[in-house]
Amino acid sequence: MLQISRFKTILILIVCAFGVLYTLPNLVGQNVQSWLQNNLPSFAPQKTINLGLDLQGGAHLLFSVDIDTVLKEQADNLVANIRNEFRENQISYKGLERKENAVRVTLINEQDGEQARRLLRQMDQRVEVISEQSVIISVKFSESALSEIVNQTISQSIEVVRRRVDETGTREPVIQRQGDDRILVQLPGLKDPTRIKELIGKTAKLTFHLVIGDETTGRGGLLLPSSEIQGARIRVERRPTLTGDMLTNAAPSFNQVGQPVVTFSLDSLGTRRFCKLTKEHTNEPFAIVLDRVIISAPNINEPICGGSAQISGSFTVQETSDLALLLRAGALPADLEVIEERTVGPSLGADSVEAGRIASIVGLFLVLVFMGVSYGLFGLFANVALIVNVALIIALLSSLQATLTLPGIAGIVLTVGMAVDANVLIFERIREELAAGRSVINAVDAGYSRAMTTIIDSNLTTLIAAIILYALGTGPIKGFAVTLGLGIATSFFSAIMVTRLMVVTWLRAKRPSSLPI
Repeated sequence: MLQISRFKTILILIVCAFGVLYTLPNLVGQNVQSWLQNNLPSFAPQKTINLGLDLQGGAHLLFSVDIDTVLKEQADNLVANIRNEFRENQISYKGLERKENAVRVTLINEQDGEQARRLLRQMDQRVEVISEQSVIISVKFSESALSEIVNQTISQSIEVVRRRVDETGTREPVIQRQGDDRILVQLPGLKDPTRIKELIGKTAKLTFHLVIGDETTGRGGLLLPSSEIQGARIRVERRPTLTGDMLTNAAPSFNQVGQPVVTFSLDSLGTRRFCKLTKEHTNEPFAIVLDRVIISAPNINEPICGGSAQISGSFTVQETSDLALLLRAGALPADLEVIEERTVGPSLGADSVEAGRIASIVGLFLVLVFMGVSYGLFGLFANVALIVNVALIIALLSSLQATLTLPGIAGIVLTVGMAVDANVLIFERIREELAAGRSVINAVDAGYSRAMTTIIDSNLTTLIAAIILYALGTGPIKGFAVTLGLGIATSFFSAIMVTRLMVVTWLRAKRPSSLPI
């Protein structure tokens, strides 16, 4: 019992020092925090706990994903594929139309029916082929295919939204699916959600088209509005030459005359296509289209084969920054519509923080008084370990940049009460050993060794509960589980290692014949 190696002693002191140092940035003012972040290296103590939406206020946005449009696009693609397959296999038909999310085809020759059905089944494994009549065939996506399309659309939308939000520098956003077709976005600390709402809601589908005329000249193609010339519309080829998914990077910049532009880089396929386009159509205009609006229609002055170019137009600096952000994050697979918007004021957050602070202080104070009255000097040792435990929790939350919510504060308060359980078990065991006539050293040794099994069992069962809460819970439940799980780990360390080190040091120094416990 009296033998604690020098290595363990140094390790315990290092962990305690870590807890104190990494807690300090949370106890200083905003000016000192800014100085620490600007002047200290990244590994130095400078990070503070991120407060959640319920504590510091912010924006709460609920988006609806336009799944119906996605399903219609899938059905339109199915129509185009059927048309190509039937043309290649010389199957005549007199009707090919989309009915909601299904496709109906009417054949001319009844003898083509079997071949047509076989081609439709081979063309897409996700579809079901239904024969209404000998010459009328309906094709629709199976229920599993529809579910897969919806889930993929939601997952891809969440990923794009997350990239866009991360690009803005918002700390610890909450982005998650809610229900069948909704995405919840919570942005702590954001006071004005207007800009972020515009960034998230834009589909940002970028395409490059050759210009074939305007609304008075040319025929066919697409007639799209221009953002550069008010009221003007430009006719472009229906099929895009390049698409936004060929971009590898985009950044705001300035051209030679100081106008804001967006520079972009293309992947290998995009580089080859762009090079071929600019070679074959030198001195001709081409249009850069974002969400079916022409944002720029410059002339191709020379072949561009380096894989990089720039988008110029009547942009402001902020607009080029936002456009570059959207292009880097990628296009949304479906339109998003804000169906609920709430702004949590900072006063609510301040009240919550103050209430949580008071609860934590009162709880800590009562536990300290109880331990001191009940166990005397050993209670003082437990109190020092409890303070170290709280410091370690705050330090870990700061280092991991975890988000602290109101349920998270409840987890810390609960941990304060649970943290002394191990010491109570040990000290009561020591009392029993002393009452049984053991010596001071043997009683302390037996108290720590025999109470260990019970301590491990109690902490392990609570840790399992915290893990389940984190795995199955969402939002506030996860915050509670994080602080509870961290508190279990730190309280085990402080109760076993820190108090044992203090007790051993005191026993070596005093060699007492009785214990003040």
